[in-house]
Amino acid sequence: MKISISGIRGVYGKDFFPEDVIKFCNGFSKLIKTGKCAIGMDTRETGEMIQKLVSATMLERGIDVYNLGIIPTPVVFRKAKEIGAGIVITSSHNPLEWNGLKFIIDGRGITLNELEIVKNEKNLDKNEIGKEIISESNYISDAVKIIGKLNKTQQVTVDIGGGAAKTIAPKLLQEIGCQVETINDELDGCSRGPDPTSNELTELVSKTKDLGFAFDLDSDRVILVMNGEKKSSDITLGLGVVKAIKLGIKKFVLSIDSSLAVEKYIIQHGGKVSRSKVGEANVIQMMIENDAEAGGEGSSGGFILKDFNMCRDGLLTSGLIASMIDDESIQKDIEFFESFSQIRDKVSIESSLHDKIITEIVKKIEGKYKISQLDGIKISIDDNTWSLIRKSNTEDIIRISTESNDRELLVKIQKEMIKMVENCYEEIK
Repeated sequence: MKISISGIRGVYGKDFFPEDVIKFCNGFSKLIKTGKCAIGMDTRETGEMIQKLVSATMLERGIDVYNLGIIPTPVVFRKAKEIGAGIVITSSHNPLEWNGLKFIIDGRGITLNELEIVKNEKNLDKNEIGKEIISESNYISDAVKIIGKLNKTQQVTVDIGGGAAKTIAPKLLQEIGCQVETINDELDGCSRGPDPTSNELTELVSKTKDLGFAFDLDSDRVILVMNGEKKSSDITLGLGVVKAIKLGIKKFVLSIDSSLAVEKYIIQHGGKVSRSKVGEANVIQMMIENDAEAGGEGSSGGFILKDFNMCRDGLLTSGLIASMIDDESIQKDIEFFESFSQIRDKVSIESSLHDKIITEIVKKIEGKYKISQLDGIKISIDDNTWSLIRKSNTEDIIRISTESNDRELLVKIQKEMIKMVENCYEEIK
């Protein structure tokens, strides 16, 4: 089981059990000041079982439960912003046998200090039993107000990925003026895995006319297909930033692993960029601290428009991209973003060794390159090339990312970094 500000995640029945659900929900109840909590879930097989436990625990704590059913994570965030708190039963892009709990307070993910409270179920108040309310959301109408209507109808193919996007994404895109076709509507028989960033999306590419969007199971991630090819997750973030700049936004927060091209684009257009640790909650926290209005994570294709939703919002992002894809300048913007390339790899290493390996790598490279230890080790090779080695908060892996506008150098550096991590592992294990 993985416990972090990103959520509680594990394989239900193997390392994540009913008593864990009850414990963490009891702890979370102490953070809820409004007496109300929205609950939603993605389409995983174990979702309904966990949802019943979550609801029962909240009700026992005297919390009124607003049950949204199968619904994308961004929709739960909007509802939680309205009523004070929320819980999503999801493991996002993790394998299907995983599931988990994502906690929302005041419209944002929890902080490290709040996580400590969630982990401690002691000193619980006794309350009258709460009420359960079958709830609906105004997400689509709210999103349309931000996105606006299309000047020209786009033919859009949506790869649901068997996830919760089916309840919102097609209707949202239709509302702004798209003609929508869907594929992979159901989890059973879906032609791809739960993470669109790591899949070739062959079926979507073959069926896309003007635009294609692929969502993960809970719809915080979205990947764009355009001109007969799958675009990188950094393009999703980049186009979200382009739209934000068109809306007059100047202050951004990007995770440390997001594309340098996106940062350069913001600066060239008069904006300012701060870098945060990887993780939606870390990006949001820095956005709040710096009064930034937008940002996100390139690695997950996750764009955040803070005033609308304090989370990665694949649904809103798909609409924003569709609304401006006819602009003559967009193709040039995409070409600029694609002048930089990024390779992202991972090495399977048990979590107990992550810190030792990171420490050993610092010893090996310190003094050779300019490094930042904001989150893992970010190594500046030159003005247009960097590598990042960091432990995952949610999986037994170490992630290795390299970006450059020089393809040959990119491949060379990435191979060197992977070899260094593997060698350190062999030395330590």
